[in-house]
Amino acid sequence: MSGRWGRLRAAFGLRGRLMVLGVLGLSVGLAVGGLVLLGVLRFVLQRSVDAEAFRTADAVALLAAEDALPDPLPVAAGQTRVQVVDAEGRVRAASIDADRLVPMLRPEQIDRDARQRVTVSGERVGLPGPVRVVAVPAGTGADPRTVLVARSMADVRHSTHVVGTILLVAFPLLVGVLAVVAWRVVGATLRPVEELRRGAEEITGRDGGGRLPVPASRDEIHRLAVTLNGMLGRLESARNRQRAFVADAAHELRSPLTNIRTELEVAQRLAGRTDWTAVSANLLADTERLSRLVDDLLLLARLDEAPPTRATGPVELGGLLAAVATRYPSPPVRVLAPAAPAWTVGDADELHRILANLVDNAVRHARGEVVLTAVPAPSADRPGPAAPASRGAGPGGYHLVTVTDDGPGIPVADRARVFDRFTRLDDARARDAGGTGLGLAIVRELVRRAGGTVELADAEPGPGLCVRLRLPALPDEPA
Repeated sequence: MSGRWGRLRAAFGLRGRLMVLGVLGLSVGLAVGGLVLLGVLRFVLQRSVDAEAFRTADAVALLAAEDALPDPLPVAAGQTRVQVVDAEGRVRAASIDADRLVPMLRPEQIDRDARQRVTVSGERVGLPGPVRVVAVPAGTGADPRTVLVARSMADVRHSTHVVGTILLVAFPLLVGVLAVVAWRVVGATLRPVEELRRGAEEITGRDGGGRLPVPASRDEIHRLAVTLNGMLGRLESARNRQRAFVADAAHELRSPLTNIRTELEVAQRLAGRTDWTAVSANLLADTERLSRLVDDLLLLARLDEAPPTRATGPVELGGLLAAVATRYPSPPVRVLAPAAPAWTVGDADELHRILANLVDNAVRHARGEVVLTAVPAPSADRPGPAAPASRGAGPGGYHLVTVTDDGPGIPVADRARVFDRFTRLDDARARDAGGTGLGLAIVRELVRRAGGTVELADAEPGPGLCVRLRLPALPDEPA
């Protein structure tokens, strides 16, 4: 059953399904409206007949109360019959065309103390169709009487029949006209969707380049097209970054592999004249470089897939800076211990990796020394509304960690670019001295996860480079 329904939906299409639902809903609505209209019309016409009959009965009842009933009763001839009957059911007076022997209602049908409305057959009264008979008490207590007035319902039936016929003819025509109009309106409404579909098909055919057409109307489809174009732009940027990343990774991996192969081929050709100590040293250096590159690539891949959450364990920045500095000789790395413990929240290993990458980069370019500091960030130096929000920072704000070297520095135009993956400045491209070009990219990703910011500035006093790292601060030292 579900398969048949699916094939039926596919055959009709969205436009056809909307039309079927719309026409069915319109038909049901018009049918219900027509029935309600006929019912209301019949009720109103019947009440009008009853009101006219009661007016006639009340006028005759006044004559009966004054014992001044003429014979025959002065009632317009046509579709109205009037009788005055006594308590025994005898006709005491009648209109000129009413029966003078047989009352219009049998005695047991008459309530002597209430006004009544009764529908009887027209044969009993001598009128066509059903007849509406009203009864009004009249006379005196000594001589109670009842005025009966009968009016034919033929006009009511005829009117409702005419209206019903008109509705039966007009409603199908109206449904047909509205269906044609709705077909065109739905087609015009769905035309931008079809254009979006064709645009998406063309983009798929040319390997994802281009944008979808945006309709001029400022409606939901316009917003959908704008959103989809934004998504395509982000996908294209991600695809370009991925291609560049793969190309750079392949180039970086090929370099140490080529060096290893060259060393081995030379050693094989030289045979006994090979200095295996030098060869092993070169192979070990290339292997270590290759290992670092693979580790960095794996770390970036994990950071790209990991959710933006981080540990909330407290970390003391002064101790962390001292632990990182122990990897290097006292000169050139020097730590200026904070005056008081500086606590932040985050993953200790990730924070250690951030500082280690920054210090490695600073040591590689420093002429004399590298200085590490950690102080509370001044209010004017703290991240503004555009900076990433800290999910773990308390009222303490931020700590400012700086890594300053006295090297050549980085030009202002290149300071944003160096955080991209595989970006290295020309003086860092030597195989022995240069890094993989992923260190600062890893720093940026880990800092984002830690809820902080990182930026480059000139060292004061120059020359040199100062890396300013802001990390969320805990207000008090943990117990």
